[in-house]
Amino acid sequence: MRKLNIAIIGLGNIGSYLFKYLNDNRKILTEKNNCVPLVRYVSAKNKSKKRKIKIKKKQWLKNYLDSTKISEIDLIVELIGGAEGPAKKLVFEALKNKKHVVTANKALIAKYGDKLSRIAEKNKVNLEFEASVCGGVPIIRSLKEGLIANRISKIYGIFNGTSNYILSTMDKKNKNFNEVLNDAKDLGYAESNPSADLNGDDVASKLKILSSLCFNSFLNNNIYVEGIKNIDKTDINNANKLGYKIKLLGFAESINNKIYQRVHPTLIKKDSYVAGIDGVLNAVIVDGKPVGQSIIQGAGAGAAATTSALVSDISSILRGNIKFPFSLSNKERKKLNFENINDRFFSAYLRFEVEDKSGVLSNITNIFSKNKVSIKRLVQNPHKNKNSSSIIIITHKAKDVYLNKTLKEVDKKNYVKHKSKMIRIDD
Repeated sequence: MRKLNIAIIGLGNIGSYLFKYLNDNRKILTEKNNCVPLVRYVSAKNKSKKRKIKIKKKQWLKNYLDSTKISEIDLIVELIGGAEGPAKKLVFEALKNKKHVVTANKALIAKYGDKLSRIAEKNKVNLEFEASVCGGVPIIRSLKEGLIANRISKIYGIFNGTSNYILSTMDKKNKNFNEVLNDAKDLGYAESNPSADLNGDDVASKLKILSSLCFNSFLNNNIYVEGIKNIDKTDINNANKLGYKIKLLGFAESINNKIYQRVHPTLIKKDSYVAGIDGVLNAVIVDGKPVGQSIIQGAGAGAAATTSALVSDISSILRGNIKFPFSLSNKERKKLNFENINDRFFSAYLRFEVEDKSGVLSNITNIFSKNKVSIKRLVQNPHKNKNSSSIIIITHKAKDVYLNKTLKEVDKKNYVKHKSKMIRIDD
């Protein structure tokens, strides 16, 4: 029977879990794929680190880049991470030397996916990255195969488990942002440096990859990105009173032959499907023709969920399928118009913390009127003993550029006590 010799580069939680899984399940994987997966070599930054797996001395590579030169290696699994440095060197060299590559590295694919796909296509090898987006949620294979008949107009959802855990736990346990962030670190849901999760960069990388697959386009960096660092308990409580939940969502939409990519906290109706996705779960919603709406949800991170996706990619290669990394040949992929969201229309929640004195409210409403932003609902909450007041305004749909202009103009006023907030609403 055919054999596929594998090198796993990077032996953190995911790499170690994958190593054990492939060895423990070799028989069933061989039966299902008619090819034997053999982990021949491994490499890691810290060889002496204690791991719950047994690695033979002859399996260790002194230099991780040797995996790209050893002729018997057919497939390299890159689990180093990061868009630059060792991960970038490894994947470029592997593809140039005609090795198949499986990776969970969304930052690398989002930045260099177009270049890498050209090399893979030229050398007739696979570059697979199911595990780079939403862990165990098989969205990439669904877009490439299951939904291949569909013309997709929109893809959106919760693509980051850390931010979703923080927002949903702040809501359910009535804790503040920093308390929940520390809990997330203790539970292993957040990295010691969670900035990419909190500032929206993690979701942005995933969304760029999904956009490219949905719209058969090259990767594009024209994307609006805003994270969750400024969301506090007051915003969560206000959202609840108004009939909403706050989620960090990624959206990619095709409207009149233009593509819009955006990542930001969003108010969504309490009774919507996405509002009920809590904890570290991810959910992806796809609108397409003829299928209508498809929803896939599941664990977005963790060693087990990521291994599920990695083994799916490895199995595809075990079967001998040579595929284009982004479904189409590079000659067939398009350079589409990716637009910023300035001229898009949104309803929005705006919150102003101001001095409680006469004339403030009328001044704010005048600024709204001047900037063509119509007020749908207004709630004023005076803070007793503080001589201050919280003004919450829900707008009718207005151009994003006008909403931002309104916010900036109000923030310049002396009566404003704290920087004002804006959260877009998705109905």
